[in-house]
Amino acid sequence: METAAQISGVRAAQAIGAAPGIGRAPRAPAYLESVYWWAYLHPRGIWVFERQWLVNAILFGNYARLRDAALDALGERLPGLTIQIACAYGDLTDCLWERVRAGDGRLEVVDIVPAQIRNLRDKLSPATPVRTLLMDSGDLDLPDGRYDRALLFFLLHEQPDAWRRKTIAETLRVVRPGGRIVIVDYARPRWWNPLRYGLRPVLSRLEPFALDLWRVEIDAFLAPSAALHERRRRTFFGGLYQAIVIDR
Repeated sequence: METAAQISGVRAAQAIGAAPGIGRAPRAPAYLESVYWWAYLHPRGIWVFERQWLVNAILFGNYARLRDAALDALGERLPGLTIQIACAYGDLTDCLWERVRAGDGRLEVVDIVPAQIRNLRDKLSPATPVRTLLMDSGDLDLPDGRYDRALLFFLLHEQPDAWRRKTIAETLRVVRPGGRIVIVDYARPRWWNPLRYGLRPVLSRLEPFALDLWRVEIDAFLAPSAALHERRRRTFFGGLYQAIVIDR
């Protein structure tokens, strides 16, 4: 595995495993500390949520379907350099790595929470050469066009509007022209879906930014100047979830 100092264009202090005492780790955004501390920051919360069956239950039995939809949109073999923006509970990264390995590629995972990166490392095989970088998705210290593809799996619904726009803009910036971005997240359920009415108060209390994706299409968060070759959208489970594929 390459050392942190060998990462082209990335500050060594931001790579997990860099020598201690170099630089200062960025702090988690205020919205994450105030709204999602219980799910992503607190050690007991991480211990609770890192269970495949629980993640599947939260997604009403759709975890594997949505995970596989994201991976299939990226491709069976992933050469070059792939970035997963934000760690995710469940076996997403393991499955993504299998496709990266099949293409003789490389995989990097970015997250702003050190405990999340440690959790990812703990659940991956020690022999899995996935590089982890401690960075804010809305302020990636990465070169333009560094990656061939990017995956955002249930990240945008956790962010307030301004941060969501920055995350999308940064993702577009670091993926090269001709590359691909896959986004899987919540969407507005169809009128006949009973979850459209029953889930709203739950999200309002626990995931207040998620309802933004019910009110507006993700396209609305793209900068008008964003250069896109093609965009495709597919919905799942009565419209509650969506997969968006953006080709640069």
